[in-house]
Amino acid sequence: MAKRDYYEVLGLSRGATEAEIKSAYRKLAVRHHPDKNPGDQEAEEKFKEAAEAYSVLSDAEQRARYDRFGHAGVSGAAAGAGWGAQGFGGIED
Repeated sequence: MAKRDYYEVLGLSRGATEAEIKSAYRKLAVRHHPDKNPGDQEAEEKFKEAAEAYSVLSDAEQRARYDRFGHAGVSGAAAGAGWGAQGFGGIED
């Protein structure tokens, strides 16, 4: 399943300020917190989704990468893609 846009998750526009991001996250976190919704899987998923969105958008460096490259810019799989140690052998080769 494709991930939703982090700004959409928090109900914000791309030009949102740090304060707006924090406020939107807190509202969603309180509404969907697992302790307030015991046994509600949908609320738990929304809580996790909001937390993930906040963790990226609240960090200036990650937010810039997300704004430029989308989810690929902040996923672990994209880090350092293209270059690796394969192909570099010892001097004896």
